[in-house]
Amino acid sequence: METIFRNLHRIDRSNFFSAKAIFVKLVYRYDIDSITALTLRMLFAIPFFAWIAFRSKNTKTSVNLTKKDWGLIFILGFLGFYLASLFDFIGLEYISAGLERLTLFVYPTIVLIIGSFLFKRKIKKAEMFAIFLTYSGILVAFIGDIQTEGPNATKGVLFVLASAISYSLYLVGSESLIPKLGSVRFTSYLMLISGLIVVIHFFIVRNPKNLIQPPNVYLYGLALGILTTVIPAYLTTEGIRMIGSGRAAIIGSTGPISTILLAWIFLEEPITSSGIAGTILVLTGVLWIGRKKRT
Repeated sequence: METIFRNLHRIDRSNFFSAKAIFVKLVYRYDIDSITALTLRMLFAIPFFAWIAFRSKNTKTSVNLTKKDWGLIFILGFLGFYLASLFDFIGLEYISAGLERLTLFVYPTIVLIIGSFLFKRKIKKAEMFAIFLTYSGILVAFIGDIQTEGPNATKGVLFVLASAISYSLYLVGSESLIPKLGSVRFTSYLMLISGLIVVIHFFIVRNPKNLIQPPNVYLYGLALGILTTVIPAYLTTEGIRMIGSGRAAIIGSTGPISTILLAWIFLEEPITSSGIAGTILVLTGVLWIGRKKRT
């Protein structure tokens, strides 16, 4: 029962993240660029991370951080949420929400490969089989979309692929710090650093007047900040603590399925027969890895 709960825990997180591409696409309808959209997201999220960080620091179980710890937190924040988010938002300027999800969800494979090299962690046959089923399904679901995105599709895919690599490095690197700091404190500090880097970047390259937007944009920004940043960030870190980055990443692979449905509802992206076939393969892969973890 505990393992089932952990798997559902990760699926919930992936569903929150899946809504991110939808809200970003809605923001882009107001002719807003990627760094401005990302800044709005973080401006709404930073107060929550600051409040939670303050509360977690004053708990009896909190530990003092060394310079090495702070350095690693900064690197992980830079890679995992600043660069990964920036590349992802730029990519979404050129490709659909569905294709973005296809490309971004290369990251479970990258996590397992990095982990196998750094920690000599053998990739089990069940994990390899789950990867095969999951990504075969994602490929089938979006193969038609790749052909219709136009000349900018390659640029968008490359940016999102860079995002996946950055995020994978964060997932692997975070495993050593989470047990020491606890998932809540670690996430709070890391996201605060990432958010501040985003804001500094914005004020260097953009006019502050760009933050003056219609009310709907602020509503989308609030949703990006809370629903697709604050909540899934803590769920992600807790998932890594519970089952490790490699397996956690695979369980999170249901995200593209949520994106298909949300994009159909809110962005009018069609659901095709290839999408349905891909959905079946992805769910089979996720259920397979869950069954193997229980045995």
